[in-house]
Amino acid sequence: MTFSVLAHDPATGDLGIAVSSCILAVGHAVPSARPGVGVVAVQARSRRGLGHALLSGLGEGLTPEALVRRAAHAAEDAERQIAVLGVGGAVAADTGPGSFPVSGHLVGAGFSVQGNMLASADVLPAMAHALGASSGDLPDRMLAALAAGQDEGGDLRGRQSAALLVVRGTAATDEDDGVLVDLRVDDSGDPVAQLRLLRNLQRAYAERDYETLALFAPEGARDLYAALAASRRGDREAARSALEAMRGRPGWSAWLAAMSGDSRLSAVSQLLG
Repeated sequence: MTFSVLAHDPATGDLGIAVSSCILAVGHAVPSARPGVGVVAVQARSRRGLGHALLSGLGEGLTPEALVRRAAHAAEDAERQIAVLGVGGAVAADTGPGSFPVSGHLVGAGFSVQGNMLASADVLPAMAHALGASSGDLPDRMLAALAAGQDEGGDLRGRQSAALLVVRGTAATDEDDGVLVDLRVDDSGDPVAQLRLLRNLQRAYAERDYETLALFAPEGARDLYAALAASRRGDREAARSALEAMRGRPGWSAWLAAMSGDSRLSAVSQLLG
């Protein structure tokens, strides 16, 4: 009832999963990850808690292949589908004999794609090809794979939710929880496209792309980003107009006063001064 991709970035050590399905909130049901340990997908009729058990096994030093082999021998898992990716890119997957057709998995160097109740047998090969052929960082390449699977029909029943989860290959610390991307679309007519939009918005926040944020940030905050964007390009009138719009919103004047020491807003003030 789901299709997903697990992948490792050998350049950074990052690990991730992208998944889509015709169920509500697939991001809660399928992916699990632990920085410095690995990423797993549990699909079809998998036992609740299986993802936790697989991550615990990785943390104890078991290989993905050993964990998949052990799960494959459990009678209660005959209708489940799993994939396990460890630190360093070791990966294994299995599709239980009772999984919903069309179902299967493909495993390559540092990645796996898997799905069940697929629209056609072309979904998984398209995902694997897109992952290898696409450029960009790990989240973007996994999104390309997910989009390719959707273009081939994806989940036979339709579209509802999608998720993207990426963690570091090193363990979390007090300063860094190790989670790089954690985005979910729980209920949408086109969840893969919506997930891509969220990824682009997250990148805009991370890179301080104020021009993009001025268009796509929540209403109200757009004026703030419009002022910052105008300041960056030296457009005094646009910056003044955006600040006036902000001050006209309830509560924003007090917020601006409280943020007077912020270097970004200082740049706007200097431009207007």
